[in-house]
Amino acid sequence: MSETITQHPQIIEEILPKSLPTDQDLPDRDGIPVNNFQEHPQSILLTDTLEPVLIKQHTDGNYCIGQDCGIYWRIPNPDENPLRGAISPDWFYVPNVPKMLKGRFRRSYVMWQELIPPFLVIEFVSGDGSEERNTTPYQGKFWIYEQILRIPFYGIFDAFNSSLEFYQLSAGHYSLMPTNEQGRFVINQLSLEFGIWSGIYRGMDALWLRAWDIQGNLLPTGDERTEQERLRTEQERLRAEQAEKLLEEEKNRANKLAEKLRALGIDID
Repeated sequence: MSETITQHPQIIEEILPKSLPTDQDLPDRDGIPVNNFQEHPQSILLTDTLEPVLIKQHTDGNYCIGQDCGIYWRIPNPDENPLRGAISPDWFYVPNVPKMLKGRFRRSYVMWQELIPPFLVIEFVSGDGSEERNTTPYQGKFWIYEQILRIPFYGIFDAFNSSLEFYQLSAGHYSLMPTNEQGRFVINQLSLEFGIWSGIYRGMDALWLRAWDIQGNLLPTGDERTEQERLRTEQERLRAEQAEKLLEEEKNRANKLAEKLRALGIDID
């Protein structure tokens, strides 16, 4: 990935006016709990499966993932609640920014401090989906992602109604993306496909939003990677044992043949 301004905190300090609040000054919570018990494991599932891919794509290690973290998109007025200028996506990915800011964890993602917007944001529907599709100027999530943050890709996952939508920013507006033959949404810039997967994760048998590579292989979780490695090790052990068994059988056959030849008076040595 190319070098960006956010890799040099001293440059940001020079650009950012001293009077503007930073992530250390702004509230990092709104007091609203997560809406349902699937949202937290769903976020973990996405991060767990995507991390190995992102690590390979960002050889310098500069990218970050937010899970139900606030993004401040508007500088607050002194007399208003600063949370009015914040939005908290369920999951988002930002390329070309360090995981930690000046050696510390971010309390939130402040746009006038970071400068680089997320590349992908995903919302998990809890109600009827109207909140995630709200296009009301300066209020609705859809409008803020599209018109203010201008995030290239926006996904809306509704596990309760088995639906998934992905939007791509084009000419300043979101367009609903088509699916491929497998019913998944392809993001070529990441070499990834996103779709709905039915299965067990953390003991819960449900519908989950998951990613596949561009060849159509499901990206495994850490536990699945461990199990795959265990199976590979076991297969290699079995192959080694089989090879050793075949070698021993060949040696026994050779010894028996040698004994027969010696019995016939043939000097095989």
